[in-house]
Amino acid sequence: MNNIYKTILLAGLIPNIIACTTVYDTSVDNTRGRPTIYNDVSSIGRVAGIGIESQDITSMSDRMMRDILATPVLSSRQISPRVIIDSEYFVNESASRINKKIITDRLRIQLNRAAAGRMIFIGRHYSHMVEKERRLKRQGSVDDGTIGKARKTAGADFRLGGRIASLDARGSMGISRFHQIIFEMVELETGAIVWSNIYDFKKTAQEDIVYR
Repeated sequence: MNNIYKTILLAGLIPNIIACTTVYDTSVDNTRGRPTIYNDVSSIGRVAGIGIESQDITSMSDRMMRDILATPVLSSRQISPRVIIDSEYFVNESASRINKKIITDRLRIQLNRAAAGRMIFIGRHYSHMVEKERRLKRQGSVDDGTIGKARKTAGADFRLGGRIASLDARGSMGISRFHQIIFEMVELETGAIVWSNIYDFKKTAQEDIVYR
C-alpha cells in the first residue's frame, strides 16, 4: 500500500512542478533587413504619396529652365541681365509640405550652368557674406583681392516670383490632390512680368504619406 500511495502522490506533483518551470528564450533574431538602395530622383519610388516629390521637382525645373532660355527678353539681350532666383517671393499656399528652396535652388543652378553667361545670377541670399567681406576690405583688414573694389554691390534687373497652390478631394475611393505651380520673372524697375509659366499635376492614392 505504501508503494502505491507514493506512486499516486508523485504522479500528482509532477504537473505542478512542470507548471512552475519558467522557460527563457535566449535566441537572437539575426535576420538581415532590407538594405538601403538608391533611387532615380526622376522616377517614382516605392514610397509615394500625393504631395510634391523628387520626380515632380526635377521635371518642373527642367521645363522652366528650357523655357527661360528660349525667352529672348531674358537670354538674348545685348548686355546680360542680372537675375535673382531664390525662394523669398516663391510662396507655398498648398496643402503639401515642401522646402521651396529645393525648387528655386535647382532652377537657379541649372540655369546658371546652361546660360553660359547670357544671364548673370545675383546671390542676394548671400548678401550678408558679401557685405562682411566688403567691410573687411575697406577697413584694410584684408587686401582688395584680384577683382578690385566695386562702388556698390550688384543690383538686379529681374527676380523670380511664384506660387504653389493645391486643391484636395477625399472620398471612399481615396484622396487626390491637384497642384498648380506658377513661375514668373518680374522686371525690378517697372514691375512688368516678362516671363511666366505654369506646371500642374494631379495625384490620387488610397491614402497619403507623411512628408518631412
